[in-house]
Amino acid sequence: MSSAPGRGRLAAMGKDAVDAVERSMVKLRRGMARQRLAKAAIREHNLPVDVQVLHVVDVLDEGPGPEGREMSVGLVAARLGVDASRGSRVVAEAVKLGYVRRVASQEDGRRIHLELTASGRSVVDATRRTRQDHFARAMDGWSEAEQDEFARLLTRFVRTYD
Repeated sequence: MSSAPGRGRLAAMGKDAVDAVERSMVKLRRGMARQRLAKAAIREHNLPVDVQVLHVVDVLDEGPGPEGREMSVGLVAARLGVDASRGSRVVAEAVKLGYVRRVASQEDGRRIHLELTASGRSVVDATRRTRQDHFARAMDGWSEAEQDEFARLLTRFVRTYD
């Protein structure tokens, strides 16, 4: 009888730790699915945007990543986990609102890439402040060493998980 892929790895790790991480990540995912932080940013900063537009400006703020590709509608859609048609619609809304601009590619003049405008940068800054305030409250009472260690381990986890 063969075991499922990764079962040997699970046995080699601390089952309790993996179980705790799995349960915590599911709880985080549910909270993120409700888009609580994005809605809080919209409310706190009186932003006239849809939550999906916030996701678009967040993706553009991340930049092209290690692959170095220019930010295209396709790349935005892929990072958002939506199909190209939906990606095109939310990017078009972000452009219409003045948070994103379409620019001719420097690599290939027939292609268009996306950039944040000054207004888009303001939205990114406002939403980041809201998220950081929420995360700071969640870590209230933690020592600086605990905060640093959590940041280091979470960053490492996300990097290897991707």
